[in-house]
Amino acid sequence: MPGCFGAAPRLLSRPTAMIQIFGTAKCKATRAAQRFFSERRIKVHFIDLRQKAMSRGELTSVAKAVGGVRALYDAEGERVIERGLKHAAPDDARITELLLADALLLRTPIVRHGAKAAVGVAETAWRAFAEAP
Repeated sequence: MPGCFGAAPRLLSRPTAMIQIFGTAKCKATRAAQRFFSERRIKVHFIDLRQKAMSRGELTSVAKAVGGVRALYDAEGERVIERGLKHAAPDDARITELLLADALLLRTPIVRHGAKAAVGVAETAWRAFAEAP
């Protein structure tokens, strides 16, 4: 009979948040983030921004964690120059729309662990994510 006294107790474990890395395969900083976690044998979920952009919800969540959408916008990046946005001064709403329309305008890597996130090469934050339960 299930649930009898002789049955082994089940351990209830809280599911841990998966570490996500948003970036491109050709980006040196993104590869550095992947290498950082693989050296520590931590499984990550890599999202290639050339194939799949962030959803509005993901973008909002990450922006909140890093201090706003301006921190996510790569104003000095190659893609900004290609699109003719180098001398534009977009407001936060415009930046959000640009990032949703073209994921390659994001600073990479974006490393996300639950509600926390880090943009660019941020080994201190990565270490905190790796040590978190």
